[in-house]
Amino acid sequence: MEAVRLIEANRRALAQSQGVADIVVESWQAQALAQAIGSRLAVTGPPELRGEALGLSEVGGRGCGALDAPTLGIGEIRAAQLTEIGDARQALLGLGGLLGEVGIALVGIACSADEEGAYWQCMEAIDAADECRDRVLEMLRRLAVREQSMPEPEPDSAAG
Repeated sequence: MEAVRLIEANRRALAQSQGVADIVVESWQAQALAQAIGSRLAVTGPPELRGEALGLSEVGGRGCGALDAPTLGIGEIRAAQLTEIGDARQALLGLGGLLGEVGIALVGIACSADEEGAYWQCMEAIDAADECRDRVLEMLRRLAVREQSMPEPEPDSAAG
């Protein structure tokens, strides 16, 4: 499935989450998706994104590790359904928005955590989501620079 569709599915599921467990699952899904998108861009993306994309993949993995791994079947893990990035800019814009929403949702959980362990787990996941988002923003910046430095298409002389 295309990255933007998976990101939108994750955003909807996060918005519809009713309790702490649902929010943690959707936060884990978002981190796994960041990891998968980063891996894909590191291998097949534009050369100027590859270093940051590899970093995104690593930090996404750290974010997954910070949260209790949900018991999901392979068909339920959105990142496992990623088949293509499609428009890298649109995928990164959507992923950046999703990661921001994940951070906000995790802050809510951390503020209401009864156990110190749950609080620190959320804080580590918030940190990972924030670092992922920073990497996404840097990749978007690099894409913008790339687009600005590309030559303008020449007018078609036969269309005159």
